[in-house]
Amino acid sequence: MNAESLIVLVEILDAGNLSAAARRLKMTRANVSYHLNRLERSLGQQLVRRTTRRIEPTEVGLRLYEHGRKIQTELAIARDSVSELGDMLRGRIRLSIPSGFGQVVMSGWLIDFKRLYPGIVLDVMFENHILDMLHDEVDIAVRVTSNPPQNLVARSLGPVRHIACASTAYLHQHGLPETLEDLPKAPIITSGVAGRQLRLSAYQEQYRQEVLLEPTLMSENFLFLHQAILAGLGVGVVPDYLVQDEIRRGDIATTLDAWYLSIFGTEMFMLYMPNRYHTRSTSTFIEYILARAQARIPPEVAAPA
Repeated sequence: MNAESLIVLVEILDAGNLSAAARRLKMTRANVSYHLNRLERSLGQQLVRRTTRRIEPTEVGLRLYEHGRKIQTELAIARDSVSELGDMLRGRIRLSIPSGFGQVVMSGWLIDFKRLYPGIVLDVMFENHILDMLHDEVDIAVRVTSNPPQNLVARSLGPVRHIACASTAYLHQHGLPETLEDLPKAPIITSGVAGRQLRLSAYQEQYRQEVLLEPTLMSENFLFLHQAILAGLGVGVVPDYLVQDEIRRGDIATTLDAWYLSIFGTEMFMLYMPNRYHTRSTSTFIEYILARAQARIPPEVAAPA
């Protein structure tokens, strides 16, 4: 038994299959299989079971996994301590962030962080889909949700509020919906899935109401939605951060302001795997983003419970 084979076992079980583990380890699949077979032969024990969906550990494999995880953590700590001997933080952080919040809000934070820590490599994906952080080799994800996954560490980046809004040109020509019941009658611009009704949640103190919308223009590209609203194509139901500047300038008007509107969730969370050693670079990034998020939240703003 050697440390390298134990670490290979850890990656196989984390990834769920040999091919994904090979990508993570930058090995061939045959090499990964060789390490696993050699470890099983040296112990005379089966360490994994192959199901139709993924590889699962046997009882012996699970015990070795825990030992391998500790070795992997100690190696990461050793690498981190050596890198600290230099003048700057180094490392690589793979991020998955929502397209709207990422482009409009977080891009500025990431650029500022990169200026402060030029030795850290940021690999940024702008995407809105649910992801398997292990399979996609993502270190940190940012997602809108009301119920973050229990198998991940969830750090709040603040509430997310949608607003109903339109350009002043649209307002003068068509008017704006004055009640929640009027909203579905307007041409709706928002993010969503084509061909499906969109469920909008509206909160007012302890009262909650749902409205079904059938958008006439949908996209996951929030900058495009922003342009469509300014072009007067309809009533946007979008996160407030997308149109704050235009509201202040008077180019966009809002309605239903007494309601707290939500589509995909009421809060933004930073998500990462538990029980993983974070390098000093990753820990620094996490604390930096949390501080920037806290600074942008007005004291009176809170998501509905």
